[in-house]
Amino acid sequence: MKRPLVLFLPILLLACGRNAPPATPAPAGAGATSASSADIDALWAQGTGAFRRGEWQDAAEAFERLTLELPPGDARLPRVHFFLGEAYFAQKDQLRATREFRRVSDDYPEHELAPEALLRAGDAYADLWRRPELDPTYGQTALSTYQELLNRYPSSPAATRAQAKIARLQERFAAKLYKAALFYFRVKAYDSAILYLRDLVTTYPRTRVAPTALVKLVDAYRRLGYREEQQETCDYIRQYHPGADGVDQVCPRRQS
Repeated sequence: MKRPLVLFLPILLLACGRNAPPATPAPAGAGATSASSADIDALWAQGTGAFRRGEWQDAAEAFERLTLELPPGDARLPRVHFFLGEAYFAQKDQLRATREFRRVSDDYPEHELAPEALLRAGDAYADLWRRPELDPTYGQTALSTYQELLNRYPSSPAATRAQAKIARLQERFAAKLYKAALFYFRVKAYDSAILYLRDLVTTYPRTRVAPTALVKLVDAYRRLGYREEQQETCDYIRQYHPGADGVDQVCPRRQS
């Protein structure tokens, strides 16, 4: 099982320090505690210790209890939900992980962990979309979550990392469209292939597959006798992707 990203460990160490952070406003509906302060502190130490050691099941059990035992306003609540999300993620329980990460970002939007929590929620959704040819719903949810992070916390380090993750997701979306276009190409349904290829080059023009898709689009136009579209696309490729593989075959240079 994968450990949570190393960048979260300093946050954990800070959370376990001797000087407790100021109380965090509790969301509406937070439950009352039935455990003593000493019991709660012991449970916190148990959970954070298991987390450090990568004992995800033990950590999750301790943090689950803490969500019930911590009193409203306790400054550890956002961290408990965050670490619980990480423990679930490490156990490949991504949907439960996203719920905990969203609790942090939605219930404690001013907390320092809120941007990181949104990032990790996006990561969990992206991890559920493992193959581009499968239903892209989780990938689309991951993309919207990363974009939400950019909108809500544009200056955060998490937003910077989200931009790279968005680019990787766009590569996967583009690959999915290209595979669909190739399928229609194989069955000689060129008009359908053109729809997918146009969508790809319009929506994801900066992806690695975009130049190849443009070349394939010219080929589809050529097969259907769409000479004007073929020439316009060739001119575009010559201007912006002159080194695209196969361009010389589908776009012969004009005789001067």
